[in-house]
Amino acid sequence: MNVVVVESPAKAKTINKYLGPGYKVLASFGHVRDLPAKDGSVLPDQDFEMTWEVDTASAKRMKDIADAVKNSDGLFLATDPDREGEAISWHVLDLLKKKKVIGDKPVKRVVFNAITKKAVLDAMANPRDIDTPLVDAYLARRALDYLVGFNLSPVLWRKLPGARSAGRVQSVALRLVCDRESEIERFVAEEYWNLSALLKTPRGDEFEARLVAADGKRLQARGVKNGEDAGRLKALLEGASYTVETVEAKPVKRNPGPPFTTSTLQQAASSNLGFSASRTMQVAQKLYEGIELGGETVGLITYMRTDGVQMAPEAIDAARVAIGEQFGARYCPEKPRFYSTKAKNAQEAHEAIRPTDFNRSPDQVRRFLEGDQLRLYELIWKRGIASQMASAEMERTTVDIEASNGTERAGLRAVGSVVRFDGFLAAYVDQREEGEAAEDDEDGRLPEINAREKLAKSKVNSSQHFTEPPPRYSEASLIKKMEELGIGRPSTYAATLKTLSDREYVTIDKRKLTPQAKGRLVTAFLESFFTKYVEYDFTADLEEKLDKISAGELDWKQVLRDFWKDFFGQIDETKELRVTNVLDALNEALAPLVFPKRDDGSDPRICQVCGTGNLSLKLGKYGAFVGCSNYPECNFTRQLSSDGSEAEASALSEPKALGADPHTGEELTLRSGRFGPYIQRGDGKEAKRSSLPKGWKPEDIDHEKALALIGLPRDIGKHPESGKMISAGLGRYGPFVLHDGTYANLESIEDVFSIGLNRAVTVLADKQSKGPGRGRNAAVALKELGDHPDGGPIVVREGKYGPYVNWGKVNATLPKGKDPQSVTAEDALALIAEKAGKMPAAKTKAKKAPAKAATGAAKTATKAAATKSAAKTKTAAKPTAKAAPKAKKTGT
Repeated sequence: MNVVVVESPAKAKTINKYLGPGYKVLASFGHVRDLPAKDGSVLPDQDFEMTWEVDTASAKRMKDIADAVKNSDGLFLATDPDREGEAISWHVLDLLKKKKVIGDKPVKRVVFNAITKKAVLDAMANPRDIDTPLVDAYLARRALDYLVGFNLSPVLWRKLPGARSAGRVQSVALRLVCDRESEIERFVAEEYWNLSALLKTPRGDEFEARLVAADGKRLQARGVKNGEDAGRLKALLEGASYTVETVEAKPVKRNPGPPFTTSTLQQAASSNLGFSASRTMQVAQKLYEGIELGGETVGLITYMRTDGVQMAPEAIDAARVAIGEQFGARYCPEKPRFYSTKAKNAQEAHEAIRPTDFNRSPDQVRRFLEGDQLRLYELIWKRGIASQMASAEMERTTVDIEASNGTERAGLRAVGSVVRFDGFLAAYVDQREEGEAAEDDEDGRLPEINAREKLAKSKVNSSQHFTEPPPRYSEASLIKKMEELGIGRPSTYAATLKTLSDREYVTIDKRKLTPQAKGRLVTAFLESFFTKYVEYDFTADLEEKLDKISAGELDWKQVLRDFWKDFFGQIDETKELRVTNVLDALNEALAPLVFPKRDDGSDPRICQVCGTGNLSLKLGKYGAFVGCSNYPECNFTRQLSSDGSEAEASALSEPKALGADPHTGEELTLRSGRFGPYIQRGDGKEAKRSSLPKGWKPEDIDHEKALALIGLPRDIGKHPESGKMISAGLGRYGPFVLHDGTYANLESIEDVFSIGLNRAVTVLADKQSKGPGRGRNAAVALKELGDHPDGGPIVVREGKYGPYVNWGKVNATLPKGKDPQSVTAEDALALIAEKAGKMPAAKTKAKKAPAKAATGAAKTATKAAATKSAAKTKTAAKPTAKAAPKAKKTGT
């Protein structure tokens, strides 16, 4: 029997069916070990030695794999066909070697681009060894990301409170978003006018022609700059006679684009389907791993992390056959199409994303797929088959017209295009993102127009316009820009965008990325003091070096040495950096955000409350805010926000009275603090306060709203089963309902004031049915130890902070280094007794067990506790190493 290791259990199940009883397919569940999130995991002084950590869940899976390999004839490592897949195989093999279960057993690496029976069997018949340069590239990338994150992030925490993290790719992507926002802020709208004439042919057909030349010269785009010139030209056209100078009809061919890569799929799914990058990858992963089709699990698409644009020869042949059958012979070109990528630093080792079988049309699999799966598969199928179809054939007609008014002349042009043969457009048409230029200036057919014939004027149109700033990036356009610059790799785009959102550096609203104040501060800081490491070219050059490592052209350790020498020097220099230096740099870099223009034209850097103090950024425990230099005499502060409204700050520079609370008689006031506007009832330290919820503007707050907000939490009614009160309120994570310690989120703040008892009970029931935690899964059960002497099961579980023993409501953490699988019932009873003795009586009840249960369990544990105490005594005299400070988790 041979053991095959893949990443996911879904993949394992499918491949096991293909290979039959001679193979045992096991899942690693992704990476089996990683660098611990603490200082010292990568040691530059020891030539970048890396310390790996295996978490409890992975340790259990590796034990299962090791046990299977021990009794096997050989090992096949069949993880994904990319750098991360190669790294997982390397990690698994390294751990198995350390467990000494490999011996002289053959170990082979197999890769397949699609999970179909043919692809898997072909791969198994053609194994190879682990690709060492690809693993080296993974190690270099992982070390670089760690060194940047765990050395640059602490600088941010010390010099820029409130900042969360910095990362090698993350910070450069954030800079792109912030630079675009700065462009928008600096943008000055320019006036321009468009002029056109509605003309009629001798046959009575109307068409529109636009002004393109005047005063003897061609007009540039937006060439008419003011109303005076527009009026003069309109008068010329109003009194002019019109003659057709030339009519030119040209055949034009439009070629299809290549099949999808990771980034183009994410872009198209955003534009066409409204999917986020992470959603696209989630759905694509499922399509790749396999869908149940009539009793058989089949992978519907090829591997979805790739920057290759070519398809395998057999796939091209299959696509051409499908085109002939489904669209007709004319739609299949004489020769196959071949593509090469234009993306910087792209590697074309893998195929593009395509259907595994072009004969499996979207209509044929519709009943087997969920909504999003079908939509994404249809997009991939259509783009894949269109890439091998004939060009669209169009006729583009250009008509040039002379307008003459006495001695004055002007030129007009009408353009129309007609599709003569739709070609690949019969299968696929791309949607455009906002701000992208149309491929054709004009669409639609022009009437019959002949050269030198006279035209009648029906109407002259003149319209004023203003130039618009560049649009904010969407996920799709940001990914496109990152790919053009060579920043990041296909597998990192979705994770990078998620990190920026999770860190609250950007928000995504109506598919547009808006940098938040926190993100702009981080970018300004890095641009001021770590310029090199957020430069686009530097990041792209580093990516190119990593690709050369993959190709075996560079030594990965030398790349790390070169990087670390300069980077460490830059980090070291910041030790002398004073907060005043940081603030001065940020004040200048973020002037439009920190000092927005005032309507009255006064100096935005002068405090509008005291009139003499200078405003400046200040750094507090929770981040940056704007404050007055005359503090404490002037206590004006303003929250630094991405919309930075000075009017709002001025309106709230003094408390605004909203009326009295009828229940307490205390005054309600609207105030502004460094964390934004809030409602306060009464005065002094005991005054009750409530921040304005998201979406509520200070100018809209009246007595009624203030009273409702300050009155939270609101009692809704007693739960029909428990008899305990259900309340609604506003918390750290937004609006909620609460019953007996269980919270359930509400969709909007309005629900807090309007929700009734019946709906509240339903919302709570839905929450309980989904299990515990905000977005967390229930703790994994690792081992069952039987029932407690006083009733109720004892279970060893894997939790957020490590393994623990659970009995009812008592959770006792396992000692550090204790293997969860080695815990006995006696060990568990001792831990439960120790924990129960420290807990308040109300919290130690499990089922109906009385408090004496802990005492009984303690007797059982006496010997174990005594042994533990003796062991502590023996080691007490030994010096211990100073514990490394706990580091915050950083982004990529």
